[in-house]
Amino acid sequence: MGFMGVDARNSRALKSSAASGPPAPPPGRRTKTTRRMNAAVIRPHNKGRDPEDPGDTCSQALDSSAGRQESGPENEPGTRYSKESLDSEKRRDSEKSGIRLSTQGSQEVSALKTNSRGAFVGNQWSRTSRSPSTRPRSVDKPRSRNSSLKPKPKQAITVAVSSRALFNMVDDRRIYEEEGLEKYMEYQLTNENVVLTPGPAFRFVKALQHVNARLRELYPDEQDLFDIVLMTNNHAQVGVRLINSVNHYGLLIDRFCLTGGKSPIGYLKAYLTNLYLSADSEKVQEAIQAGIASATMFDGARDMAYCDTQLRVAFDGDAVLFSDESEHIAKEHGLDKFFQHETMFENKPLAQGPLKGFLEDLGRLQKKFYAKDERLLCPIRTYLVTARSAASSGARVLKTLCRWGLEIDEALFLAGAPKGPILVKIRPHIFFDDQMFHIEGAQKFGTITAHVPYGVSEKYNP
Repeated sequence: MGFMGVDARNSRALKSSAASGPPAPPPGRRTKTTRRMNAAVIRPHNKGRDPEDPGDTCSQALDSSAGRQESGPENEPGTRYSKESLDSEKRRDSEKSGIRLSTQGSQEVSALKTNSRGAFVGNQWSRTSRSPSTRPRSVDKPRSRNSSLKPKPKQAITVAVSSRALFNMVDDRRIYEEEGLEKYMEYQLTNENVVLTPGPAFRFVKALQHVNARLRELYPDEQDLFDIVLMTNNHAQVGVRLINSVNHYGLLIDRFCLTGGKSPIGYLKAYLTNLYLSADSEKVQEAIQAGIASATMFDGARDMAYCDTQLRVAFDGDAVLFSDESEHIAKEHGLDKFFQHETMFENKPLAQGPLKGFLEDLGRLQKKFYAKDERLLCPIRTYLVTARSAASSGARVLKTLCRWGLEIDEALFLAGAPKGPILVKIRPHIFFDDQMFHIEGAQKFGTITAHVPYGVSEKYNP
């Protein structure tokens, strides 16, 4: 029975009492009407309630109100329940807590705004999933947010890196290949406190973290950040050494995936991966075929000084940012046909390549800095380093980027000249190219490279 039933019965009882004219009962004595009202209204189940739960506040208020009516000599003379007082009490308690009590004492959520399923808007639980014995998270005391936590996958640009790309594990790999898995695992356990040295993706990861730090300076609540995942087919026993090495260098890598000899490629989509970097070309090829931007990492043949305050990413054009459509014509029909084709279709945008999405991600973050008038101090800089000729085939590339709504900070058209000397001047943290010829040439000059096994180049240079 709800409040309306109580009010109606109370009203009839008062009218009957007024008509018969008997004197009011003594203050310490309860009438049948009063006892029925108390039984109907004041019976909430307080057992097992959280004292911080809003429902208990409402229950205590009603208990206190009822207690004043039953307290006998402590009440004011002649105090009675009336329809007006009950309506007023109900409205006051409802406004304070947003919760009502049924006649059986079970609690029902009565929020001001609910969705179609009856759940609180903006809260984590619904009325259908809660029982009186369940303790929910307090809606009055939301969980404190730790600004150092990594962003949620859907809000992050997830970069998955293998252990052999992040760290130099050449000697470890040799033990595995020559002595087998058991010796390899024994070696890792024995040397779990020996810090691994940086690998080819190390500086790139550090640069990503610098961008995150700068974003948080400008936008303290920013969630659109780089999220690094260590993705490896190593066994869990190796995890301690990897964790110790990550912590030693201050890398903010919270998520690990150690698959115990199984290929980790199947987990890439589950981790919402935007870019996968590995030292294993077969796994990279598998990821490319699964539609995930991927590249095989190679360290430079000599040391190079890298910029610590700006992430620098260099891209080849065809079969990296763009499809291999034009490159296919050049390989099969020669450069003359290629130039004719590009002139004819100059105003037709090229189809996208495997790394186009990552360039979009970088561009989205760059615009956040531009919005704060930080264009000249932006910690991200992008480069297009292509063997195309600007005069004969460059216009289509620039028009395609414009149609995509993407900016490239610097475009270098080399007309077939070697890329190594140019990359030395750029000093990128990573250079993506689809041809091993350019990868090896850049390596000789010390550039960290990433081979993208995509397109027609795989047919001619398997």
